[in-house]
Amino acid sequence: MQQSRPVDATAVEALLTAAVAAPSIHNTQPWRFGLDATTGTVEVRADRRRILPLTDPHARAQYLSVGAAVLNLRVAAAHGGWDPVVRLLPDPHEPDLLATVLLAAPIAGVPAGLASLHDAVGRRHTSRMPFTGRPVPDAIVAEMVAAARAEGAHLDVPGIPGTRRLLRLTGAGEARNRAHPGRTAESRAWVTAPGTDTPYGVPLTAVGPRETGGRMPMRDFTGPLPPGLTLPALRFERHAQVALLWTSRDRREDWLRAGQALERTLLVATVHGVRTSILHQAMEWPDLRAAVAGSRRRCSPHLLVRFGYGPEGGRTPRAALTPRARPVAN
Repeated sequence: MQQSRPVDATAVEALLTAAVAAPSIHNTQPWRFGLDATTGTVEVRADRRRILPLTDPHARAQYLSVGAAVLNLRVAAAHGGWDPVVRLLPDPHEPDLLATVLLAAPIAGVPAGLASLHDAVGRRHTSRMPFTGRPVPDAIVAEMVAAARAEGAHLDVPGIPGTRRLLRLTGAGEARNRAHPGRTAESRAWVTAPGTDTPYGVPLTAVGPRETGGRMPMRDFTGPLPPGLTLPALRFERHAQVALLWTSRDRREDWLRAGQALERTLLVATVHGVRTSILHQAMEWPDLRAAVAGSRRRCSPHLLVRFGYGPEGGRTPRAALTPRARPVAN
């Protein structure tokens, strides 16, 4: 049986700082953390107050977001000298408890593959800016594919015809979203105006420019803007590079694995100076999601990763979290 190591306040802060740096849909940060100090276990729960009923009615994107936070937690734990042992959906009687991470003493050294990604955790963030179109080298793409595979998921990088097809389906999802008043209002509710003091949502400065060339179906978070507020309009790269993240099954635990695969992929990209952004719109409509899977057998697609070289883009805030301690039974 693996033994835990003591967890002091400084270590807890480092672990949670890394966990909350994970990407989440609309920067909702839909997670909660607890600490069982007696066993050295971090508990990761879904926060049902931070859901998107129209965009994400089945909470699949929420699970992806929480899975990304679990991966960052594992990276920070490995960097701190622990061997993070993860259990997904550990208690059927607690449906909001999505994962536990035991901070175990390593038996044969720290897992170097995870620990080496630690410096990228704080640097990784979404860039909704145009990329240059310069191809990412095959060796780096191969590392990204291997990162997803290490977490039990698949990352397919199509050629030009396949990329165009995926972008067309994403564009169809974006067009439907824009035409749906409820979904438009839901997205806009998570955009924060300049000077707004909130740790959640996407600041207007991080939304990115409007796309003018019809090449890249970036999400329109804002809709028509009030007088006095404008976004720049720019052309995006002509030859995009995208990758489809998918799993062979479509259960809740698969969503959590896909979230971990996503974040590991994004961290590997960050290590190599590659910018990334997420295209999720086609996954928000069942028929378009099925079309994304296409002729692949047992393919449950989760999102597209757009990647390339270009400017950083604006950063999004994070909420400071203090884990709830589990009461010790008498």
